[in-house]
Amino acid sequence: MILLPGVRVHEDSKNLNRKYRDPRGVIVKVIRWDKVNQQVIFLREGYPHECMQPLERFVKKFTRVL
Repeated sequence: MILLPGVRVHEDSKNLNRKYRDPRGVIVKVIRWDKVNQQVIFLREGYPHECMQPLERFVKKFTRVL
């Protein structure tokens, strides 16, 4: 079962460190996902606070950068 593209259930949800491109083309760094609330937590460069998106919206709008 895959929750985020490329993230398997058994992976450590506390330390993902994956890059994705947001709908505006800006790269963000996914740091973890919240299983209980089904939210993806990520950081934006130059912004000091964690950002969150519901998992369903994140999967539809963000693209993994390899």
